[in-house]
Amino acid sequence: MFIELNRILQANGVMIVKKIYIIHENSDWTNHLTVRLDELQLPYEEWFLDEGIVDLSSEPPEGVFYNRISASSHTRNHRYAPELTESVLAWLERHGRKVLNGSRALRLEVSKVNQYMSLNAAGIKTPKTLAAVGKEQIIEAAEKLGKPSFITKHNRAGKGLGVQLFHSVDALKNYVYSPAFEEPLDGTTLIQEYIESPDSSITRCEFIGGTFMYAVKVDTSKGFELCPADACQVNDQFCPVGEQDEKPAFQIRKNYTDEILSSYEQFLKENKIDVAGIEFIQDKEGTIYTYDVNTNTNYNKDAEVEAGQFGMLELAKYLGDQLKRV
Repeated sequence: MFIELNRILQANGVMIVKKIYIIHENSDWTNHLTVRLDELQLPYEEWFLDEGIVDLSSEPPEGVFYNRISASSHTRNHRYAPELTESVLAWLERHGRKVLNGSRALRLEVSKVNQYMSLNAAGIKTPKTLAAVGKEQIIEAAEKLGKPSFITKHNRAGKGLGVQLFHSVDALKNYVYSPAFEEPLDGTTLIQEYIESPDSSITRCEFIGGTFMYAVKVDTSKGFELCPADACQVNDQFCPVGEQDEKPAFQIRKNYTDEILSSYEQFLKENKIDVAGIEFIQDKEGTIYTYDVNTNTNYNKDAEVEAGQFGMLELAKYLGDQLKRV
Protein backbone atom coordinates (compact mmCIF):
# COMPACT_ATOMS: atom_id res chain seq x y z
CA MET A 1 0.00 0.00 0.00
CA PHE A 2 1.06 3.65 -0.51
CA ILE A 3 1.72 4.29 3.19
CA GLU A 4 4.00 1.27 3.52
CA LEU A 5 5.82 2.23 0.30
CA ASN A 6 6.65 5.68 1.60
CA ARG A 7 7.99 4.20 4.82
CA ILE A 8 10.29 1.82 2.91
CA LEU A 9 11.62 4.62 0.68
CA GLN A 10 12.34 6.85 3.67
CA ALA A 11 14.06 4.01 5.52
CA ASN A 12 16.40 3.54 2.57
CA GLY A 13 17.30 7.21 2.41
CA VAL A 14 15.44 7.92 -0.82
CA MET A 15 14.60 11.58 -1.27
CA ILE A 16 10.81 12.07 -1.39
CA VAL A 17 9.54 15.32 -2.87
CA LYS A 18 6.78 16.89 -0.81
CA LYS A 19 3.44 16.63 -2.56
CA ILE A 20 -0.26 17.34 -2.36
CA TYR A 21 -1.94 14.13 -1.21
CA ILE A 22 -5.59 13.74 -2.20
CA ILE A 23 -7.47 11.36 0.10
CA HIS A 24 -10.63 10.07 -1.60
CA GLU A 25 -12.70 7.07 -2.73
CA ASN A 26 -14.34 8.34 -5.93
CA SER A 27 -12.21 9.25 -8.94
CA ASP A 28 -15.21 10.73 -10.78
CA TRP A 29 -15.26 13.53 -8.20
CA THR A 30 -11.47 13.99 -8.15
CA ASN A 31 -10.50 13.99 -11.83
CA HIS A 32 -11.58 17.62 -12.23
CA LEU A 33 -9.14 18.61 -9.49
CA THR A 34 -6.18 16.58 -10.77
CA VAL A 35 -6.61 18.14 -14.23
CA ARG A 36 -6.16 21.55 -12.61
CA LEU A 37 -3.17 20.36 -10.57
CA ASP A 38 -1.56 19.11 -13.79
CA GLU A 39 -2.34 22.44 -15.43
CA LEU A 40 -0.53 24.27 -12.62
CA GLN A 41 2.29 21.67 -12.66
CA LEU A 42 1.83 20.88 -8.97
CA PRO A 43 3.12 17.55 -7.60
CA TYR A 44 0.37 15.33 -6.20
CA GLU A 45 -0.50 11.77 -5.31
CA GLU A 46 -3.90 10.15 -4.87
CA TRP A 47 -4.63 7.98 -1.84
CA PHE A 48 -7.66 5.90 -2.75
CA LEU A 49 -8.96 4.75 0.62
CA ASP A 50 -11.52 2.06 -0.02
CA GLU A 51 -9.38 -0.43 1.92
CA GLY A 52 -5.77 -0.70 3.11
CA ILE A 53 -3.29 -0.83 5.99
CA VAL A 54 -2.04 2.01 8.17
CA ASP A 55 1.32 1.41 9.87
CA LEU A 56 0.79 3.54 12.96
CA SER A 57 4.45 3.13 14.00
CA SER A 58 5.72 4.74 10.80
CA GLU A 59 6.03 8.42 9.96
CA PRO A 60 3.94 10.01 7.19
CA PRO A 61 5.58 11.73 4.22
CA GLU A 62 5.87 15.50 4.11
CA GLY A 63 3.27 17.45 2.19
CA VAL A 64 -0.29 18.71 2.25
CA PHE A 65 -3.08 16.20 2.81
CA TYR A 66 -6.52 17.06 1.46
CA ASN A 67 -9.39 14.86 2.64
CA ARG A 68 -12.25 14.35 0.14
CA ILE A 69 -13.94 11.30 1.67
CA SER A 70 -17.72 11.36 1.29
CA ALA A 71 -20.53 10.24 3.59
CA SER A 72 -22.07 8.43 0.60
CA SER A 73 -19.02 6.17 0.05
CA HIS A 74 -21.02 3.06 0.98
CA THR A 75 -23.20 3.58 -2.11
CA ARG A 76 -20.07 2.87 -4.17
CA ASN A 77 -19.27 -0.31 -2.19
CA HIS A 78 -16.70 1.55 -0.08
CA ARG A 79 -18.46 0.87 3.20
CA TYR A 80 -15.53 1.50 5.51
CA ALA A 81 -13.76 4.31 3.64
CA PRO A 82 -14.65 6.93 6.31
CA GLU A 83 -13.49 4.64 9.11
CA LEU A 84 -10.19 3.92 7.35
CA THR A 85 -9.78 7.61 6.62
CA GLU A 86 -10.38 8.45 10.26
CA SER A 87 -7.41 6.22 11.15
CA VAL A 88 -5.24 7.84 8.47
CA LEU A 89 -6.18 11.37 9.58
CA ALA A 90 -5.44 10.54 13.22
CA TRP A 91 -2.02 9.25 12.14
CA LEU A 92 -1.30 12.34 10.05
CA GLU A 93 -2.45 14.76 12.75
CA ARG A 94 -0.43 12.94 15.41
CA HIS A 95 2.69 13.70 13.37
CA GLY A 96 1.77 17.33 12.81
CA ARG A 97 1.20 17.09 9.07
CA LYS A 98 -0.76 19.79 7.24
CA VAL A 99 -4.22 18.27 6.89
CA LEU A 100 -7.07 20.08 5.14
CA ASN A 101 -10.56 18.93 6.16
CA GLY A 102 -9.15 16.78 8.94
CA SER A 103 -10.76 14.55 11.54
CA ARG A 104 -13.21 17.19 12.79
CA ALA A 105 -14.45 17.87 9.26
CA LEU A 106 -14.85 14.13 8.68
CA ARG A 107 -17.02 13.78 11.80
CA LEU A 108 -19.36 16.45 10.47
CA GLU A 109 -19.36 14.93 6.98
CA VAL A 110 -20.71 11.59 8.24
CA SER A 111 -23.27 12.92 10.74
CA LYS A 112 -25.95 15.52 10.13
CA VAL A 113 -26.68 15.50 13.85
CA ASN A 114 -23.13 16.68 14.47
CA GLN A 115 -23.55 19.25 11.70
CA TYR A 116 -26.71 20.72 13.17
CA MET A 117 -25.38 20.85 16.71
CA SER A 118 -22.21 22.60 15.52
CA LEU A 119 -24.20 25.03 13.37
CA ASN A 120 -26.48 25.83 16.29
CA ALA A 121 -23.47 26.33 18.57
CA ALA A 122 -22.28 28.95 16.06
CA GLY A 123 -25.65 30.71 16.22
CA ILE A 124 -26.79 29.45 12.80
CA LYS A 125 -30.46 28.50 12.44
CA THR A 126 -31.35 25.00 11.21
CA PRO A 127 -34.77 23.43 10.56
CA LYS A 128 -36.40 21.83 13.60
CA THR A 129 -35.17 18.23 13.57
CA LEU A 130 -35.61 15.07 15.62
CA ALA A 131 -33.30 12.04 15.38
CA ALA A 132 -34.82 8.59 15.79
CA VAL A 133 -33.62 4.99 15.83
CA GLY A 134 -36.33 2.38 15.30
CA LYS A 135 -39.47 2.40 13.16
CA GLU A 136 -41.88 3.09 16.02
CA GLN A 137 -39.59 5.88 17.17
CA ILE A 138 -39.62 7.46 13.69
CA ILE A 139 -43.42 7.65 13.83
CA GLU A 140 -43.32 9.00 17.37
CA ALA A 141 -40.79 11.65 16.37
CA ALA A 142 -43.02 12.82 13.51
CA GLU A 143 -45.94 13.13 15.89
CA LYS A 144 -43.79 15.07 18.33
CA LEU A 145 -42.54 17.37 15.56
CA GLY A 146 -46.13 18.48 15.05
CA LYS A 147 -45.69 19.91 11.55
CA PRO A 148 -48.22 19.46 8.71
CA SER A 149 -45.43 18.66 6.26
CA PHE A 150 -42.04 17.20 7.04
CA ILE A 151 -39.20 15.30 5.44
CA THR A 152 -37.11 12.32 6.46
CA LYS A 153 -33.42 11.92 5.69
CA HIS A 154 -30.54 9.72 6.74
CA ASN A 155 -28.11 10.96 9.36
CA ARG A 156 -25.15 9.58 7.43
CA ALA A 157 -26.26 10.52 3.99
CA GLY A 158 -25.02 12.36 0.94
CA LYS A 159 -26.74 12.13 -2.45
CA GLY A 160 -30.14 12.78 -0.89
CA LEU A 161 -30.24 9.38 0.80
CA GLY A 162 -33.54 8.73 2.56
CA VAL A 163 -35.02 12.09 1.62
CA GLN A 164 -38.80 11.81 1.45
CA LEU A 165 -41.52 14.44 1.78
CA PHE A 166 -44.65 13.63 3.79
CA HIS A 167 -47.83 15.58 4.39
CA SER A 168 -49.19 13.38 7.18
CA VAL A 169 -48.06 10.92 9.84
CA ASP A 170 -50.27 8.24 8.23
CA ALA A 171 -48.34 8.61 4.97
CA LEU A 172 -45.11 8.18 6.94
CA LYS A 173 -46.45 5.02 8.59
CA ASN A 174 -47.29 3.54 5.20
CA TYR A 175 -43.73 4.22 4.05
CA VAL A 176 -41.89 3.08 7.19
CA TYR A 177 -43.74 -0.25 7.32
CA SER A 178 -43.38 -0.93 3.60
CA PRO A 179 -40.62 -2.70 1.64
CA ALA A 180 -39.67 0.70 0.17
CA PHE A 181 -38.32 1.91 3.52
CA GLU A 182 -34.59 2.72 3.35
CA GLU A 183 -32.72 1.69 6.47
CA PRO A 184 -30.07 4.32 7.34
CA LEU A 185 -26.49 3.12 7.41
CA ASP A 186 -26.03 4.18 11.05
CA GLY A 187 -29.64 3.39 11.98
CA THR A 188 -30.52 7.05 12.56
CA THR A 189 -33.35 8.70 10.65
CA LEU A 190 -33.91 12.45 10.87
CA ILE A 191 -37.45 13.83 10.90
CA GLN A 192 -37.29 17.46 9.90
CA GLU A 193 -39.75 20.29 9.33
CA TYR A 194 -40.30 21.03 5.66
CA ILE A 195 -39.22 24.55 4.71
CA GLU A 196 -40.97 25.68 1.55
CA SER A 197 -39.09 27.99 -0.78
CA PRO A 198 -41.29 30.42 -2.75
CA ASP A 199 -39.33 29.78 -5.96
CA SER A 200 -38.41 26.11 -5.30
CA SER A 201 -34.72 26.78 -4.87
CA ILE A 202 -31.90 26.48 -2.38
CA THR A 203 -28.57 28.28 -2.24
CA ARG A 204 -25.22 26.55 -1.89
CA CYS A 205 -22.32 28.69 -0.68
CA GLU A 206 -18.84 27.51 -1.62
CA PHE A 207 -15.78 28.14 0.54
CA ILE A 208 -12.08 27.52 -0.15
CA GLY A 209 -9.53 28.07 2.59
CA GLY A 210 -12.46 28.93 4.85
CA THR A 211 -13.23 31.98 2.68
CA PHE A 212 -16.40 32.50 0.62
CA MET A 213 -15.90 31.97 -3.12
CA TYR A 214 -19.37 32.07 -4.66
CA ALA A 215 -23.02 31.11 -4.13
CA VAL A 216 -24.97 28.94 -6.55
CA LYS A 217 -28.75 28.90 -6.85
CA VAL A 218 -30.08 25.36 -7.25
CA ASP A 219 -33.48 24.54 -8.71
CA THR A 220 -35.14 22.00 -6.39
CA SER A 221 -38.42 21.63 -8.28
CA LYS A 222 -37.42 18.08 -9.24
CA GLY A 223 -35.97 16.98 -5.91
CA PHE A 224 -34.72 18.01 -2.50
CA GLU A 225 -31.00 17.27 -2.72
CA LEU A 226 -29.22 18.25 -5.92
CA CYS A 227 -25.59 17.28 -6.37
CA PRO A 228 -23.57 19.79 -8.42
CA ALA A 229 -21.05 17.24 -9.68
CA ASP A 230 -20.85 16.78 -13.44
CA ALA A 231 -20.44 13.01 -13.09
CA CYS A 232 -22.71 12.17 -10.20
CA GLN A 233 -23.08 8.43 -9.75
CA VAL A 234 -26.55 8.50 -8.27
CA ASN A 235 -29.45 6.22 -9.07
CA ASP A 236 -32.15 8.05 -7.11
CA GLN A 237 -34.45 10.87 -8.11
CA PHE A 238 -32.85 13.48 -5.88
CA CYS A 239 -29.67 14.15 -7.83
CA PRO A 240 -30.52 14.72 -11.50
CA VAL A 241 -27.33 16.22 -12.90
CA GLY A 242 -27.81 14.97 -16.43
CA GLU A 243 -29.40 16.93 -19.25
CA GLN A 244 -31.21 20.10 -18.28
CA ASP A 245 -34.53 21.26 -19.74
CA GLU A 246 -36.04 24.76 -19.73
CA LYS A 247 -33.67 26.38 -17.26
CA PRO A 248 -30.32 25.30 -15.82
CA ALA A 249 -30.54 23.59 -12.44
CA PHE A 250 -27.43 25.45 -11.24
CA GLN A 251 -26.81 29.17 -11.61
CA ILE A 252 -24.06 31.11 -9.82
CA ARG A 253 -25.50 34.12 -8.01
CA LYS A 254 -23.20 36.92 -9.13
CA ASN A 255 -21.88 39.27 -6.44
CA TYR A 256 -23.90 37.49 -3.76
CA THR A 257 -23.65 39.05 -0.29
CA ASP A 258 -25.44 38.32 2.97
CA GLU A 259 -24.52 38.57 6.64
CA ILE A 260 -24.90 34.77 6.88
CA LEU A 261 -21.56 34.43 5.04
CA SER A 262 -19.54 35.80 7.96
CA SER A 263 -21.33 33.36 10.27
CA TYR A 264 -20.46 30.52 7.93
CA GLU A 265 -16.81 31.53 7.77
CA GLN A 266 -16.62 31.67 11.57
CA PHE A 267 -18.32 28.27 11.79
CA LEU A 268 -15.77 26.76 9.39
CA LYS A 269 -12.89 28.26 11.36
CA GLU A 270 -14.20 26.94 14.66
CA ASN A 271 -14.63 23.44 13.22
CA LYS A 272 -11.32 23.35 11.29
CA ILE A 273 -13.02 22.95 7.91
CA ASP A 274 -11.00 24.31 5.00
CA VAL A 275 -13.13 23.46 1.97
CA ALA A 276 -16.92 23.15 2.06
CA GLY A 277 -20.25 23.78 0.42
CA ILE A 278 -22.95 24.97 2.83
CA GLU A 279 -26.58 24.80 1.74
CA PHE A 280 -29.50 26.89 2.96
CA ILE A 281 -33.13 27.43 2.08
CA GLN A 282 -35.11 30.64 2.51
CA ASP A 283 -38.83 30.66 3.35
CA LYS A 284 -41.39 33.20 2.15
CA GLU A 285 -40.56 35.49 5.10
CA GLY A 286 -36.92 35.50 4.06
CA THR A 287 -35.71 33.44 7.03
CA ILE A 288 -32.60 31.42 6.24
CA TYR A 289 -32.44 27.78 7.39
CA THR A 290 -29.10 26.03 6.97
CA TYR A 291 -29.51 22.30 6.45
CA ASP A 292 -26.32 20.79 5.01
CA VAL A 293 -22.55 21.09 5.29
CA ASN A 294 -20.74 19.22 2.52
CA THR A 295 -17.00 18.88 3.16
CA ASN A 296 -16.57 16.86 -0.04
CA THR A 297 -17.78 19.70 -2.20
CA ASN A 298 -18.11 19.58 -5.99
CA TYR A 299 -18.77 22.23 -8.61
CA ASN A 300 -21.00 22.36 -11.67
CA LYS A 301 -19.10 22.97 -14.90
CA ASP A 302 -21.92 24.59 -16.88
CA ALA A 303 -22.72 27.08 -14.12
CA GLU A 304 -19.04 27.97 -13.74
CA VAL A 305 -18.49 28.48 -17.48
CA GLU A 306 -21.50 30.78 -17.57
CA ALA A 307 -20.19 32.84 -14.63
CA GLY A 308 -16.48 32.65 -15.46
CA GLN A 309 -15.61 31.27 -12.01
CA PHE A 310 -13.90 27.92 -11.52
CA GLY A 311 -13.90 26.19 -8.15
CA MET A 312 -11.44 23.39 -8.89
CA LEU A 313 -8.93 25.86 -10.34
CA GLU A 314 -9.15 28.01 -7.21
CA LEU A 315 -8.89 24.91 -5.06
CA ALA A 316 -5.78 23.74 -6.93
CA LYS A 317 -4.20 27.19 -6.45
CA TYR A 318 -5.03 27.04 -2.75
CA LEU A 319 -3.47 23.59 -2.40
CA GLY A 320 -0.35 24.82 -4.19
CA ASP A 321 -0.12 27.78 -1.84
CA GLN A 322 -0.45 25.50 1.18
CA LEU A 323 2.27 23.23 -0.20
CA LYS A 324 4.67 26.18 -0.41
CA ARG A 325 4.13 26.81 3.29
CA VAL A 326 5.01 23.28 4.39
